[in-house]
Amino acid sequence: MVFKDWLEDIRCQVLQGSLETEVSEVVYDSRRACEGAVFVAMAGSRVDSHEFCSQVYTAGVRVFVTERPVSLPEDATVVLVENGREALAHLSAARFGFPARKMITIGVTGTKGKTTTTHMIKAALTSCGKKVGMIGTNGVSFPGTFETTRNTTPESYQLHWYFSQMLEAGCEYMVMEVSSQAVKMHRTDGILFDYGIFTNITPDHIGPDEHENFEEYFRCKSAIFKQSRTGIANLDDKFVAKAAENALCPVYGYSLTGGADFCAEDIGYLAEKDFVGLEFSMKGRLSGNIRVGIPGRFNVENAVAALSVCSLAGLPQDKLCTALEKIHVDGRMEIAYASEDIRVIIDYAHNAVSMESLLTTLRDYHPARLVVVFGCGGNRAKERRYAMGEMAGKLADLSILTADNSRYERVEDILEDIKSALIPTGGKYLEIPDRKEAIVYAVTHAQKGDMIAVIGKGHEDYQEVNGVRTHFLDREVVDETVKQARTGVAAGNGKGK
Repeated sequence: MVFKDWLEDIRCQVLQGSLETEVSEVVYDSRRACEGAVFVAMAGSRVDSHEFCSQVYTAGVRVFVTERPVSLPEDATVVLVENGREALAHLSAARFGFPARKMITIGVTGTKGKTTTTHMIKAALTSCGKKVGMIGTNGVSFPGTFETTRNTTPESYQLHWYFSQMLEAGCEYMVMEVSSQAVKMHRTDGILFDYGIFTNITPDHIGPDEHENFEEYFRCKSAIFKQSRTGIANLDDKFVAKAAENALCPVYGYSLTGGADFCAEDIGYLAEKDFVGLEFSMKGRLSGNIRVGIPGRFNVENAVAALSVCSLAGLPQDKLCTALEKIHVDGRMEIAYASEDIRVIIDYAHNAVSMESLLTTLRDYHPARLVVVFGCGGNRAKERRYAMGEMAGKLADLSILTADNSRYERVEDILEDIKSALIPTGGKYLEIPDRKEAIVYAVTHAQKGDMIAVIGKGHEDYQEVNGVRTHFLDREVVDETVKQARTGVAAGNGKGK
């Protein structure tokens, strides 16, 4: 390729050299420098890669995209841009031949519900015989491939590489979570989604290295309606409704209260031996009776969002109405075990807002007791511990306090912080610092009719202590405990009130 062909969507100034230089790769890590590459230099919060331009030149790179002038030999091409991350996104798309343009793309943003909604969309598309690629918190998946990722929305170069791999695998659709951090860091720049969904927004991810305030957070979330051909908005959320009013694309609304293009009515909560979930009727542009194999009122919202976009994409109504009955999402209202006596649910809820939503909706199933097993991450804001402790004390019949990625703090100190807010509520609790023992205790000491929620880690398959991660998956502990219980083996001790 000729470098100038990669600059189609980039505002830039040529400081020196020729745009006719042949290029074959894009790099933003100096350690990956190679001949034929374009090096994108960016001033980050911790590292300024402009300082490595001479080193990269020595490695054979002759084309540089920079945010400020740099001193390089005359045979180097240097192009100045305002924002290196924005340029990286556009260059990455060009490097792989704009793969996102060759699929039907769906972006999902919101404080809650992104992961579940993307999985529901994938399930619905798959039920209609479509090949689908998916990117989000739980990883990247497409036919024949699954990979875990560090970020909900990967860096722009990785995104377009994944898109190219999806195309090679025959994917017709791509659905992905669009995090507010990804928007702020320009990872999704240059992508025009065919459909963009905004599920909801509440104050979150505000603080150092995240968002300065709610206004910035809202602005980043609302950007989905600036980079989509068609928008889908949860009109029951006042902020989302506001974003829809100011959208740059046509927006369809969904609601659980009526007055929208897609509506859910007659919501029922089912807790049967072989099915724990929801049933409801859809009205409007899609009509029919729906069963969803995940509990929780908020999952009605997620289901309606997923079915709405699939309906707008022209998929068969009869297949959509049955697509979600057997839906399964790792760590998101996941039914780890269900019998006539007890139900065990695993969820990623790790702050007070998501915890309140989860526990409140589980009450709709009228359990004999609602038991919650949880902890809080170490080296994070203590306010989260206090808020979760208070919420557990008010909403759960029994709280079992345990470890959850204590990092460089003592688990016992974290539990003391949680208790300081839980105890004044009068709620009952136990302390079992070892997470495996806590889960075992909850399952083996369950009473008939109990609903047990093991929350905080969800899909995560590790525990992090003193900088070391060891394998740990809540669902595996539940499975093992159930098998042992059937053979009469029980374990776990707790202290508390």
